[in-house]
Amino acid sequence: MTQQPNVLEMTNIMAKFTDYIGKRLPKDVIKKQEELRRQETNPLAIKIYDAMAENQDKADKLSRPSCQDTGVIQYFISVGAGFPLLGELEEILRNATLIATEEGPLRHNAVETFEEKNTGTNTGSNIPWLDWEIIPGGDGVTIDVYMAGGGCTLPGAAKVLMPGEGYEGVAEFVFDIITSRGINACPPLLVGVGVSATAETAAKLSKRALMRPVDSDSPIPNAAKMEKLLTDGLNEVGIGPQGLTGKNSVMGVNIESSARHPSTIGVAISTGCWSHRRGKIKFKADLSYEILSHEGVSL
Repeated sequence: MTQQPNVLEMTNIMAKFTDYIGKRLPKDVIKKQEELRRQETNPLAIKIYDAMAENQDKADKLSRPSCQDTGVIQYFISVGAGFPLLGELEEILRNATLIATEEGPLRHNAVETFEEKNTGTNTGSNIPWLDWEIIPGGDGVTIDVYMAGGGCTLPGAAKVLMPGEGYEGVAEFVFDIITSRGINACPPLLVGVGVSATAETAAKLSKRALMRPVDSDSPIPNAAKMEKLLTDGLNEVGIGPQGLTGKNSVMGVNIESSARHPSTIGVAISTGCWSHRRGKIKFKADLSYEILSHEGVSL
């Protein structure tokens, strides 16, 4: 690890924050689950929501991960070109993952593909995964930390639709995936949908959609309308918490999009489980920081 004091300082902060989000859900997810619990009439579903809340309370008080699967660590980075530690960020986040894994502790989930060997550190080839967005003229950095668990990753899928399938085809794809695989992802789910030029760009956008609060709306009016229609439609399916039936299947549907080729519609889905371990932290150039996703945090 580079021994510069500012590098060590940011590494320590990110290690503590990565550890922290494995144990405490973001405020928007907690609020949404309380809302879904109030709407529920199925006695079994109510008990499940109560068990989820109790689980979160104990994870907080005992300082333990809220789910035994602490996932593969992913960092989504929006960084100003003038941020003083831009060149050191990859090293900082890798070392933060190493420290959080040991001190959390976090379950060892990084398996080298084709070697079938667990590294034992939650680091490996291109892991933790870093997704970069460079902001010209900026000198700060905002980092979303995400724990991509095995269950909530299972429904992930992407394809390219023929243009004639239109937005109805997008909706059909979402319903097919969630109704066939969503039960494996520990509902109620946050569904991220990417609509873009190709399968890979749609997949990236679908994961970035999971970084948005569950109660947010797309700034694009037609996309916001589709988010609501999909949310209402999926909830009518009645998958319920943990797939044991109930009034709601999802916490929400977030759509991110880009321009696309006129002859294709790339669409992808990523899902977050009820224990949606996500956190957002914003640093200024002097490394003073603000945590945007949680309240009452003491690192």
